[in-house]
Amino acid sequence: MQFSLPPVQPDKVQPNQVQHNSGQQRFECHVDGLLCLADYHLRDGVMHMTHTEVPPALGGRGIAAALVGAALAHATHANLKVNPACSYVRLYMQRHPETLALQA
Repeated sequence: MQFSLPPVQPDKVQPNQVQHNSGQQRFECHVDGLLCLADYHLRDGVMHMTHTEVPPALGGRGIAAALVGAALAHATHANLKVNPACSYVRLYMQRHPETLALQA
């Protein structure tokens, strides 16, 4: 399954700026010296996305969308299902129906 990430905008964080920190089970990026993250737990072929965090000072820059988009792209390539336990991840998937096939 393939899906598109949000369109590239110069003032927004881009998916290629997001790193997969598998040791900490999260996708992360640093913006203006602040850590932004999307946590998950992997169990039985399901990526349980539990928390997305972007400091309030960085809101509105597409950071959460880039984090979740990178996580869902990883799930697609790793043939994982996704449990959107985080409310933001659920909302992202609803706004991007092409990702719903990933849902566990």
